[in-house]
Amino acid sequence: MANNKEKLFSEFQAPTTQEWLDKIQVDLKGADFQKRLVWRTNEGFNVQPFYRREDLADLKAVDSLPGEFPFIRGNKKDNNLWFVRQDINAEDAKAANAKALDILNKGVDSLGFKIPGKSVSKEFIASLLDGILPQYVELNFKTCQRHCVELAQVLVEYFKEKGYPLAELKGSINFDPISKVLCKGKDVSPVLAFAKPLIEALAELPAYKCINVNTVAVNNAGAYIYQELGYALAWGAEYLNILTEAGVDATEAAKRIKFNMGVSENYFMEIAKFRAARMLWAQIVKAYEPKCDCACQMHVCAYTSEYNQTLFDSYVNLLRSQTEAMSAAIANVDSIVVTPFDKPYEVPSDFAERIARNQQLLLKEEAHFDKLVDVAGGSYTIEHLTDAIAKEGWKLFLEVENAGGFLAEALKGNIQNAINASNDKRHADAAKRKEFILGTNQFPNFTETSDGKAPMQCCCSCHEDGELPTLNKERLASEFETLRLSTEKAAKQPIAFMLTIGNLAMRQARAQFSCNFLAAAGYKVMDNLGFKTVEEGVDAALAAGADIVVICSSDDEYAEYAIPAFQYLNGRAMYVVAGAPACSEDLKAAGIENFIHVKSNQLETLKAYNAKLGI
Repeated sequence: MANNKEKLFSEFQAPTTQEWLDKIQVDLKGADFQKRLVWRTNEGFNVQPFYRREDLADLKAVDSLPGEFPFIRGNKKDNNLWFVRQDINAEDAKAANAKALDILNKGVDSLGFKIPGKSVSKEFIASLLDGILPQYVELNFKTCQRHCVELAQVLVEYFKEKGYPLAELKGSINFDPISKVLCKGKDVSPVLAFAKPLIEALAELPAYKCINVNTVAVNNAGAYIYQELGYALAWGAEYLNILTEAGVDATEAAKRIKFNMGVSENYFMEIAKFRAARMLWAQIVKAYEPKCDCACQMHVCAYTSEYNQTLFDSYVNLLRSQTEAMSAAIANVDSIVVTPFDKPYEVPSDFAERIARNQQLLLKEEAHFDKLVDVAGGSYTIEHLTDAIAKEGWKLFLEVENAGGFLAEALKGNIQNAINASNDKRHADAAKRKEFILGTNQFPNFTETSDGKAPMQCCCSCHEDGELPTLNKERLASEFETLRLSTEKAAKQPIAFMLTIGNLAMRQARAQFSCNFLAAAGYKVMDNLGFKTVEEGVDAALAAGADIVVICSSDDEYAEYAIPAFQYLNGRAMYVVAGAPACSEDLKAAGIENFIHVKSNQLETLKAYNAKLGI
């Protein structure tokens, strides 16, 4: 068999990179290779359409092994097990306990409890954890930052009274005052003094993390991938500095830090982000000269993004979160929270939470992602992306460090402003359809209505916002949703009628484009097979009660059809030309104002149309 393999390979000569490039140039038929096939990422580097082994020749990280420094290939050597986590709002201890016990029987092995600060007590914890065995379940807690030390003390006392094996218990307390600076705009620097007492309170729970870096908030505010990576490193380094300056041993400090990071829809880039994050964090911790390499491990809980979720066509959120969860699993994170698909418009239902759990269970039980260590390792593309994004993330980390550190930059508002600028850019790109939102600005569901759904508002009342800039967490689809909801409230749903005429291929293509373009505003779109004359088309449109008539033809034929159709319509409905023909100036001179094409700002155009329609 081995001889047959050797013979097989010897009969085929491997093409060189130049031969591949030459063949591509032939297939492109003169088109620009750089413009057509090279992807310019938001992170500022180029991604080639293919990679070969020679592209990895200078990458030192590819020589490392799983479970070994710098942990680019994961913290584990023999499996890729991760915790399936679900978070619970624990305002009522008994209700939260009942829900926890129920979902533990449905595949969850990690629980996240959000506890009101005023509720932290021995009695509350005893009721909350009744019947839950912490040696088999990862337990994570979030409460008011000023009550974290008290919560730690209560937990240790409770676990000791129950006789649980303290050294085996895994979990975390989410202490992260810096996130309050970003999200609430309040300077809570004094609260950082609780960091050392918190670690001391958890001395008997060596596997518990308590100092958290919550860049999931950055992800949900629309940050680019390299920004989340760079800021996560700077954020974590800030806590390392604070702890070691307070007298905490560097090894102990590093082992207590946990990263809660988001996962966006950029599949391969997200895999690379987590791999790069582990590698760079290991280098940062190594500079503190820890007693063991295990202190250099980065521990990550990944949350699928809320930023790209949508209210309309919300089942598409399942596709988004599934690929995001796959990215995180393939990248060897420690735990995953899949955001339920209905979160943009309601408190997640039992059905949505069940689906979210099962999305992870499918990756384990059906795809066996938990069995393979660093399945992405050796992929030429992913190894290249890991190296490229590591360089960009490290560059941003150094910029923050040189400016005085993450906390100083956050207190100046520089971190928030940079992320909000990215959010603004992404919203602008979505408005122009440079960034697609499936089911929203691209291929919307023509017949869907909101059925009373409305965007969920933040109900957090624990603190008022401060005077510092805060992260803008407006979802990418929010402006389109506001537009579509306003259309729904109109006295009459606008009808957009496609007046298709002339060249068959062009009229069909432009009608399809126009239907997708206009349906994003909630208009009823009516496509047609074609009309012999513009008069026939206009009469059909008016008979259908059209508010908008869109002429769809070829560029050459617009010189013949566009003006006669406009004149025959005579202001009885809004008139739109699909495309940007060479004769546009002549059409404008005749009084035609409205054109839609691939370079149009879809959002602003639709807002203008709503205004003209009195909506």
